[in-house]
Amino acid sequence: MTTSFDTARGAEGIAGEPRKGGVVTWACAPGFPPAVIFPFTPAERMGTRNILEFQALMYRTLYYFGSTGTPDVDYGLSIAEPPRWSADGLTVRVRIKPWKWSNGETMCADHVLFWVNLMKVKGERYGEYVPGYFPDNLTDYGKSADDEVYFTFDKVYSQQWVLKNQLSMITPLPTAWDRTAEGPANARGDLADVEAVYAYLMAAQGDICDEGNEHRTRWADSPIWSVVSGPWRLKSYTLEGVVTFVPNPHYSGPNKPYLDEFRQIPTYSDEEQFEMLRAGRDGAGPVQVGYLPLSFASERTEDPTAGGPHPLEDHYTLVPQTAYCIRYMSLNFNNPTVTGKIFARTYFRQALQSVLDQDSAVRDIYQGYAYRQNGPVPRYPVTGLVSPSQREGAWPLPFDVDRARALLTENGWDTSVTPAVCVNPGTGPGQAGEGIPAGHRLSILLRYVEGRPALTALMKQFKKDAALAGIELRLEEVYGSVLVAEDAPCVPGPDSPCLWEICCWNGGWVYHHPSGEILFRTDAGGNFGHYTDARADELIERSVTTDDPDALYEYQDYIAEQAPVIFTPNFPIRLFEVSKKLGGFEPVNPFGMISPENWYYIED
Repeated sequence: MTTSFDTARGAEGIAGEPRKGGVVTWACAPGFPPAVIFPFTPAERMGTRNILEFQALMYRTLYYFGSTGTPDVDYGLSIAEPPRWSADGLTVRVRIKPWKWSNGETMCADHVLFWVNLMKVKGERYGEYVPGYFPDNLTDYGKSADDEVYFTFDKVYSQQWVLKNQLSMITPLPTAWDRTAEGPANARGDLADVEAVYAYLMAAQGDICDEGNEHRTRWADSPIWSVVSGPWRLKSYTLEGVVTFVPNPHYSGPNKPYLDEFRQIPTYSDEEQFEMLRAGRDGAGPVQVGYLPLSFASERTEDPTAGGPHPLEDHYTLVPQTAYCIRYMSLNFNNPTVTGKIFARTYFRQALQSVLDQDSAVRDIYQGYAYRQNGPVPRYPVTGLVSPSQREGAWPLPFDVDRARALLTENGWDTSVTPAVCVNPGTGPGQAGEGIPAGHRLSILLRYVEGRPALTALMKQFKKDAALAGIELRLEEVYGSVLVAEDAPCVPGPDSPCLWEICCWNGGWVYHHPSGEILFRTDAGGNFGHYTDARADELIERSVTTDDPDALYEYQDYIAEQAPVIFTPNFPIRLFEVSKKLGGFEPVNPFGMISPENWYYIED
């Protein structure tokens, strides 16, 4: 869907005339301060806060999605023109608009190839890389003109998939970044230079796993990171975690900012967020944008996509950001202990999914601002891509403690005690499975992000219901960015014990096209737990090589039944609370993006 400048700005009814200038302060969710500014992000830092609320304001991807509130591409806000395909369906050509970088460089084909070359050499360090797919599935690529690139694929793929899941990853990078400590390099044209340039850029941002990384305070003045393509540039980043943006005066795209400044301030718990908002938009340290913690929703809603009565309505409008995403907990299949062997057993994963009471949580914990997540394709916004069986409510693993207990009992566990005990080891019918010894107790460590009362309530109920089936869940709260850094994709080795078990960061994955190769294909960058299944790989491959919806349906029904992750209730990324003095906020982006360049104060 193409959206014009006026449509993007005018989709929301204007209650007053836009006013130029002013500062908007946003109180951010706790636990995940931006850790990576280089938009080639490793899997362990591939989070909404880091990418969609930080990098994307400064460095725009080749294509922009979701500006109208629907999961569609907006060519008007994109750096590239619509892709053009060859008659045989193998080669796609992309023309680059002559946008300017903030240092005066003109956007060009070389800037696209710079990123693609990084992916070609360092793909394993990018969070959305999938072995065998982009750029591994290219037989040729390069520039056909100074402002045009081409990609020739090894076979015919779904053109929607190529646009939404392959080309959508590309973030053009300026020539100013193509250097090492010794001086200019040519990673944009020569793969031999990529390793050194990548090492230089990674070092220039500091240690991305260090919570006290002082490099962040120097990012705004860096000759590297101060060169931006988006509507905003970084003004400052304090050690306390306050991030301040100002407009990029050289931004070439439409929708240039109205505001003078956009500030993101950290919060440390849902309770702190609520108290800041309750103090009022005009109090000391006023906040114009925040979120209503789900645990503070005072009245139930029948529609998780729409705002209703709320305790902050005197000063704020409630705007749910219903994202095109799924939510889940990751299991570490690479854990070298018996726990990893247990996760490899489908019957156990099915039992664990069956003791998570999503429907009660939606009603009693989330006050209706959530919905049951049945499988790997989002139900909202409605797209028609959910399989007919799941659309009609036929989920293979509903809440059923008795069934969970039976699955364990039928596979060699004594569930008369908690934790259950393995009494029938071995690999035959009715036995526990390879690597699970007699006498082993079914006790699993579940670490989850702190500061979220609704999540804590869900975890405590999950622990209680799991115990009824013989599964002991040992709960541990951890600060968000520490959790995802420690419980990251890993391979056991001398420097990586890889001992985490279940990780819940209160999120999951935001999709463009929900074909699953990023999350569930063997060795994919977003496959945090290293799940591997030959049938899943086969179904994923079929779903990306055809636009036939039946391929996507078959894949998602299989994944829902296999439970490679534990699906959790899905809820809006944020229940935004927006000052009634602020306009231009809606429609909200279903991919988790924010657009402060569209926000403005309304003239009284």
